[in-house]
Amino acid sequence: MLVEALSRVQFATVAIFHFLFVPLTLGLSTLVAIMETVYARTGDETWLKMTRYWSRLFLVNFAVGVVTGITLEFQFGMNWAEYSKFVGDIFGAPLAIEATVAFFLESTFIGVWMFSWKRLSRGAHAAIMWLVAFASTLSALWILLANGWMQKPRGYVMSGGRAQLSDFGALIWNPYAWIKFFHVIMAAWTLSAFFIMGICAIHALRGRKSEVVRKSFRLAAPFGLIASVLIIVAGDLSGVQVAKFQPTKLAAMESQWKTESSAPFYLIALPDPRGGRNAIEALPIPGLLSFLAYHDSNATVKGLDDFPAPERPPVMVTYLAFRTMVGLGFLFVLCALFAVIFAWTDTFLKRRWFLWIMAIALIFPYLASELGWILAEIGRQPWIVYGLLKTADAYSKSITAADVLGSLIAFLVIYGTLAAVDAFLLTRYARKVE
Repeated sequence: MLVEALSRVQFATVAIFHFLFVPLTLGLSTLVAIMETVYARTGDETWLKMTRYWSRLFLVNFAVGVVTGITLEFQFGMNWAEYSKFVGDIFGAPLAIEATVAFFLESTFIGVWMFSWKRLSRGAHAAIMWLVAFASTLSALWILLANGWMQKPRGYVMSGGRAQLSDFGALIWNPYAWIKFFHVIMAAWTLSAFFIMGICAIHALRGRKSEVVRKSFRLAAPFGLIASVLIIVAGDLSGVQVAKFQPTKLAAMESQWKTESSAPFYLIALPDPRGGRNAIEALPIPGLLSFLAYHDSNATVKGLDDFPAPERPPVMVTYLAFRTMVGLGFLFVLCALFAVIFAWTDTFLKRRWFLWIMAIALIFPYLASELGWILAEIGRQPWIVYGLLKTADAYSKSITAADVLGSLIAFLVIYGTLAAVDAFLLTRYARKVE
């Protein structure tokens, strides 16, 4: 039991730390590509300065993200051997394609882009950055196709106690995975837009109001608004998939204990998992939960009482992660809307109160992204592969608690060092705005 608990903590630590870098890589590559494209078309040197400035931060983030991602692969063999045996025939294809095709292309194009500034035309150089953005997105797609199979297994047969791939097309076209992919990409774009706006706000508060700051903010504001609105669309689609395929997760997300038709949505609620109820329920909206889950206000929503206690995910963590993530999502729309208005009326540099909000808001998309993954993975418990393999049966049986604890401490030391290096480099390069 201790080995399983420590293995969970170690994987969560590694995954959460790694995902601090993934969304910024996905979103910033696209925004840098847009900046360089504008420069290639107009020849405006300000857009070139923007490209060079934000690309430095992108490259630092990418490099640290690569290092932290490598350790995730080792986790499967070290701490989750039974899981690896069970899903190896399924995961082999998408993970191999991600590593040998998508990541290889991304790394290659980044190298070409870095060392070809004076060797290619402006248009050709900008096209390479678009290839970097495409390869980054493709890499995320294959990872999420694999994760989507864990959430909704399909296209497999059971043989010898293992899942074996029988339909590669079913794995690729898993709707659960594609909606998750759409959600993650929009979250990455939102995070990157708020990252740019937040740094621009910090520069403006310190009196640095150059054209790079002004135009970077004006580009990021509408980009962030569109992406944050699309996140809500993706969230709605995700909720329908969860209701259809993972009813226990939906019940935990909403702290819904009893099965009800025309289930209300409570604006304020506080779960009491020990008592099997909600300690607080206030401001109900009749039928809204049924509508959100099934797009039918009369639909029946299953409650947690319909499932044995061992089959339920941790309710409090799942509920708080979901509610906080949703609240932040609507906050992003509101902040981005004001950012667009103030940017396009060219008044955002004069509103210090708003600059302070945007500087602080820089961290919120990171929090929302991490909460999204906590919701996805903890909300699936006790299953590591939904309906097929429980987490308690997936950890390595040949290791000891001391083995896991030792490697966990080593990871914490290494990751702590990487975090310090990353913070130092990002701060150093972020200060060098023209």
